[in-house]
Amino acid sequence: MAGIMSSSTPTHPTLGDVRTAFQDKTLSATEFRGCTTLVVQAEDLHEVMHFLRQDPACDYNLLADVTAADYLDYPASQPARFGVTWVLRSHAHDRMLLVRVWIDPELDTSGIEEDPGLVVDSVTDIWPGSEWREREVFDMFGIRFRGHPDLRRILLWRDYPGHPLRKDYPLRGRGERENHNVIDRSSA
Repeated sequence: MAGIMSSSTPTHPTLGDVRTAFQDKTLSATEFRGCTTLVVQAEDLHEVMHFLRQDPACDYNLLADVTAADYLDYPASQPARFGVTWVLRSHAHDRMLLVRVWIDPELDTSGIEEDPGLVVDSVTDIWPGSEWREREVFDMFGIRFRGHPDLRRILLWRDYPGHPLRKDYPLRGRGERENHNVIDRSSA
């Protein structure tokens, strides 16, 4: 189905512009507590984000955040296991819009292998400030950003054995805390 679909039909002013520009794309929108989320297919993400940044009627000049969530064993059904969300702000129009992409892993996520299903397009060419935010999502969730100029861990060391914000990551870790010297006040 093309166009923007929703059960509650959000009234965000940007949705009409997106609907007009992308009549052939499958999009949906939701609203929760005054925040509107535009849900985009992963293959359409870069094109839609470029439009949201460049179109004068939208003019989302600030990428405030990039984050993700793992919905493994979530009580309500979700379209996919991982949701990647970009928080956009338009200073010219005083608006905020969340853009979300749903992706599913193709491999067992308890390991550290690169999963071809956990890849979305980078928006660093549109908002250069997204570089570190995308690296954080990669580091914590293992979601890769196609076209990112420097995709490597930012919070954990290079050989860290996993992605700790995945719901199937062991709460006690995989032994990474037992293999280092403890430094206390007397040894500092």
